[in-house]
Amino acid sequence: MNNKGYDFLVLGSGIAGLFFAIKAAKYGKVAIITKKDKAESSTNYAQGGIAAVITQDDSFELHVRDTLVAGAGLCKEDVVRQIVQEAPDCIKELINLGIQFDSAGEKKENGTLEYDLGREGGHSKRRILHAKDTTGREVEQRLLEVISKEPNVHIYENHIAIDLITTKKLGLPGKNRCIGAYVLNKQTGEVISFSARATVLATGGCGKVYIYTTNPDIATGDGVAMAYRAGAKIANMEFIQFHPTCLYHPKAKSFLISEAVRGEGAVLKTIKGEEFMDKYHPLKSLAPRDIVARAIDSEMKKSGAEYVVLDCTNRPAPFLMNRFPNIYATCLSYGIDMTKEPIPVVPSAHYQSGGVVVDVNGLTSIDGLYAIGEVSCTGLHGANRLASNSLLEAVVCARRAAAHIVQNRLPELNVKIPEWQSGNAQNPDEMVVISHNWNEIRRLMWDYVGIVRTTKRLQRAQKRISNLQEEIQQYYWDFTVTSDLLELRNIAIVAELIINCALQRKESRGLHYTLDYPNPSEEWAHKDTIVCKDVRQCS
Repeated sequence: MNNKGYDFLVLGSGIAGLFFAIKAAKYGKVAIITKKDKAESSTNYAQGGIAAVITQDDSFELHVRDTLVAGAGLCKEDVVRQIVQEAPDCIKELINLGIQFDSAGEKKENGTLEYDLGREGGHSKRRILHAKDTTGREVEQRLLEVISKEPNVHIYENHIAIDLITTKKLGLPGKNRCIGAYVLNKQTGEVISFSARATVLATGGCGKVYIYTTNPDIATGDGVAMAYRAGAKIANMEFIQFHPTCLYHPKAKSFLISEAVRGEGAVLKTIKGEEFMDKYHPLKSLAPRDIVARAIDSEMKKSGAEYVVLDCTNRPAPFLMNRFPNIYATCLSYGIDMTKEPIPVVPSAHYQSGGVVVDVNGLTSIDGLYAIGEVSCTGLHGANRLASNSLLEAVVCARRAAAHIVQNRLPELNVKIPEWQSGNAQNPDEMVVISHNWNEIRRLMWDYVGIVRTTKRLQRAQKRISNLQEEIQQYYWDFTVTSDLLELRNIAIVAELIINCALQRKESRGLHYTLDYPNPSEEWAHKDTIVCKDVRQCS
């Protein structure tokens, strides 16, 4: 088996992983493992932008307050304040790296640019820096350009991590510590062991656990599943954010209509053209995402319609075409002119607000293992993520993680890593079984663990997932390991964690809404749902 040693091992190539690598490259060799092309990440598809306080009429207190309100009582206020206060400095760093956010075409007296700031649901001020409606692509491409000039950073494309390597798994005494990961080269089928003083999970979310999602195909919850198997604490997985407005069209594959469209005046209506959000929230179409998603779900169920519409025809056509060129062009390619007619939309799984439990530096409950970005649970998002706080969290926590690792370097371990053990069986029916199980998990999660839940549905999902886990484990150990099999194994584990967390929380709060407990509970106020492979580690 091939063995590779680095100072830092990063799993994932989105904004969190790339920004961390740029910071860490000054202090040692960095390996970035990415499942497909290096640019393929959720960051690359992010349309909205990055939230930060950069104007005189805004304040840290307002941003903190908006985040806490959206988080429905589960945000960790000290973490929220830390991340919000560090936002302007991180934005300056991104700008210094060459990232170009849209300007208002004017300069301040000191010669600096005045930025064209957007507003999104739940924000009391315009504070969203953006690059048209393709902010994520601008950030991803520029960070990759910077990385390409870093001799200390090596990117391994078309490689997928199988499992984390820990001292506990190797049977070594003392506190559990992560020392790297086993990685599959998808093109050759070879399993490589990567060892590192610090391993950083930057693998993104788990949207593909649901049949309807805005996420790219890579979002299979790999980081959460690997961390769970290694013994790390996982929290609040019941809080899956469903984006209210995904384009509804038979040929469109999960195309997101950014919340920024509503921020610029678009209004949600029924298919009969009636506005309805005023019945659900004072902010109407700019209400927090969980409220908007449930409202749309409710209206669809009342009418039997398969979608609602987002009407932005009240705005001038040139403005829409300039502000949202990607959305305009994509809708037009499906025969929808957003300047003249409403856009049909439905809710879709979008963001994982829970994840691997970490502190504000990204440190997990396992020494040497860090998690940053969507894979992590810092306490910033609480029960519901405030729009455009995700890219912000990724940047701030990536910077903090790099600094923390450098300042708290763990000693090298002279450990011989054993070869990866895999089954040798091959079967022409294997892909059929994997595909069937994959679709069954995604369908049952959508039907039973979606926007509105009940205890009975959750219990039914839990029972079926348990049976599927047995089938998948048999295949995993008996057959040659493949990327498809690894992803199936991971989404099954993540589905199980979401269900178990949802069953624990006997209330409705934020993104978790159950008909059996329709109101928030004082007992669950400020209380996280924690799950661990070894229950003794959950205390």
